[in-house]
Amino acid sequence: MPRATALPIIRPDLVEHYLADRASQDMNNDHKVRWGARALLAAVPDLTAFDRLPLERQLAFHHESHRFVSWLAVTGHLQPGADYLVARRPRLDIVLARTDPELHLRFMETARLLGFREPLAMTQFNLLAHLVALARKPADQLRQADWDEGRRLLLEAARRIPNRGVKALSTSLFNLEATLFHCGLTDNLPRRRSPNRGNVRARQWSTVPATMAATMRHYLAQISGTLRSSTVKNAELTLREFALLITSEDPVVSCVADLQRRHIERYKGWLLERPAARGGPLHRHTVRDRLGTLRTFLRRLDEWDADDRPARQLVFDSDMPIADEPLPRFLDDAAAAKLLAAARQDPDPFARLAIEILARTGMRRSEMLGLTIDAVVQIGSAYWLRVPVGKMHTDRYVPLHPQLKALLDDWLQHRPEGLRSNLLFTDHGRPVNASRIETAVRNAADRAGLGRVTPHQLRHTLATQAINRGMSLEAIAALLGHRSLSMTRVYARIADRTVADEYFAVTEKVEALYDAPRRLPADAEGSEMAKLRREMHRRMLGNGYCARPVEMDCHFESICESCTFFVTTIEFRPTLERQRDDAAAKGQVAREQIFNGLLNRLDGQAS
Repeated sequence: MPRATALPIIRPDLVEHYLADRASQDMNNDHKVRWGARALLAAVPDLTAFDRLPLERQLAFHHESHRFVSWLAVTGHLQPGADYLVARRPRLDIVLARTDPELHLRFMETARLLGFREPLAMTQFNLLAHLVALARKPADQLRQADWDEGRRLLLEAARRIPNRGVKALSTSLFNLEATLFHCGLTDNLPRRRSPNRGNVRARQWSTVPATMAATMRHYLAQISGTLRSSTVKNAELTLREFALLITSEDPVVSCVADLQRRHIERYKGWLLERPAARGGPLHRHTVRDRLGTLRTFLRRLDEWDADDRPARQLVFDSDMPIADEPLPRFLDDAAAAKLLAAARQDPDPFARLAIEILARTGMRRSEMLGLTIDAVVQIGSAYWLRVPVGKMHTDRYVPLHPQLKALLDDWLQHRPEGLRSNLLFTDHGRPVNASRIETAVRNAADRAGLGRVTPHQLRHTLATQAINRGMSLEAIAALLGHRSLSMTRVYARIADRTVADEYFAVTEKVEALYDAPRRLPADAEGSEMAKLRREMHRRMLGNGYCARPVEMDCHFESICESCTFFVTTIEFRPTLERQRDDAAAKGQVAREQIFNGLLNRLDGQAS
């Protein structure tokens, strides 16, 4: 940030303004206060020179002089350096609250609305005062560049000065961004910043021959207008590491047109030899992705008829490692039921809602975090959830389960009012971090004893459950937001009914070759075995038995009651009423109507 214009030498009557300001706030103005202000002016008559003093000299002033420095900094008469602010940690918030009480009240109310405790809100307001002092502007006149520059100066100072808590300062500044946004002082939502490696990348590109670097950067600029930023970032990494490798091993190559087949082969071998970040070799999918990115780059140069391009294609399909095609990892019905049961016991309402949404809608994690407060819409008599534009660049509507609708209504009811963000899920006014969903699923899986479960597995689980119960591929594709059926057909490989029918037909014939299982003697049955046999008898069906886990609901548990041959009498009325109430509590409208009809029939017979 450029330094402010030089200030004139401060007049001695500035002390009187300082004392008058304190007196207006009924603050003490004894001889120490006056002496501290005069001592500072005597030592630094030109306050523009304060920041040029050595840090040790700045910190050596008396406590009352530092109070005067704080007043001068907030009122714009002195511009302190970031080193002084970080090392001294002055309470500029006290002065700013006195000079601008309306700003202080609005800021603190916003911080409380976002859920920040009083000490955290006070820390944020003090940092706001530090940024005001660094920029020498009132808070309402600061622009995003001023906030970013002040943040950079404070963090750099914290890294230079020992034991000043860079991480704690960064967290407080991140919290401050949320309050500033919802307070109306900035227009940018707070964002987490990864370490800036721009200087490292620029230094590496500077070692690449100018013509080659210009061609590659022109390509990156072209694709940045049509592809996602993550795709462009991956392309930049691939081209940069390829260029650095060729430049270091073959300095004769000065442009892309000089590349030959041997350079591609060398890069391919280097990818197979280099270790991954977590140890071991690179995964074959990573190698395939890097080579595919390089091939696309060379093909685009040929399509664009670029001057700097090889005479022929250098990367071929045979260079690509064969990609694995594993089936989606999903939870079986029993595991899925245990996971939902464990999630419903979680004390965190966000964790409960997140797992229910992922399990019942099949949304991607990023799609869920992009939901807005108006995502629930009523179409006809049913409620639907509008999934925002996501990975496939399309939006869609998915049917909303009644239980999920109730959870969303409860979440919206407890969401703070007056937030400037329309996102459904916020944390202290900021977008919820994706890691919070992963933590919620992991904790629920641990409580259910399921091992490692990821949020994306719930998407695969819903698709598998749907296709196993006869849902068409077209409907599943619409539910999941697939752009083509080829993306959905992978689930058909999990539930191939033809294979299953033929397998069990053959199994019956094979079983006939073996002896029937021998029965135990009657006196060999213990109490536990008898208990198990009675439980099995209770759940016996006409041609098998029910293995439904206790945690799972059964959508067919009232199938007999819906049969035209079903007969009931008045002594079963309490049972029918309990079943009707259970259906109502679970939001099972059709089942509730069945039992209402049976009860009405009993009332008619009694009358």
